[in-house]
Amino acid sequence: MLPDNAIHRLVSRVCDGATAHGFRSSFRDWAGEAGIERDVAELCLAHVVGDSNERAYARSDLLERRRPAMQRRGDYVAP
Repeated sequence: MLPDNAIHRLVSRVCDGATAHGFRSSFRDWAGEAGIERDVAELCLAHVVGDSNERAYARSDLLERRRPAMQRRGDYVAP
């Protein structure tokens, strides 16, 4: 487990002006263009999906669908 600001500190040291949010934003744009399902992409970013009623019935973390999405992203950024 990383501290909350670990990515921010690393990014600010390596890339002047870059932010961790920029990485998250670029992932979301890529996921949409790559055809990754919206709910899967949002859960990859640890976002809450749906309103309270929808969340009451959607209990899966979609882990088995997130794994290939994250592998595709890894292959995309580091071929």
